[in-house]
Amino acid sequence: MKMVWETQKIFGDHGIQVNPTCVRVPVFFSHSEAVHIETVDKISAAQARELLMHAPGVQVMDEQVDGGYPTAVTDSAGNDPVFVGRIREDISHPRGLDMWIVSDNVRKGAALNSVQIAESLIATYLD
Repeated sequence: MKMVWETQKIFGDHGIQVNPTCVRVPVFFSHSEAVHIETVDKISAAQARELLMHAPGVQVMDEQVDGGYPTAVTDSAGNDPVFVGRIREDISHPRGLDMWIVSDNVRKGAALNSVQIAESLIATYLD
């Protein structure tokens, strides 16, 4: 439920429907999520991949081969970016997308987010 509430809070929209699946694996750091989203207009997996490749703080690892996706242990632990892979169109919904996301929950969380927001504000309003 934390993911539901955080998503609604971040976007300022309590009407956003989120049905997250969190995967807990025995690692020291990192969270892994199977994310299923529904868009207002259809977005292809290729379009989503392109958008995510240009998103700050996101690293796309979507090689579409065995092992060509990010994992908590080998990719996100000890790193700041949010890693996204296995981006695909959801076969159960005409405007759905599925993806696998991992990030180091110690490095990428409230503290780093606060620093990045402060850096953005400084760059926008004080430079």
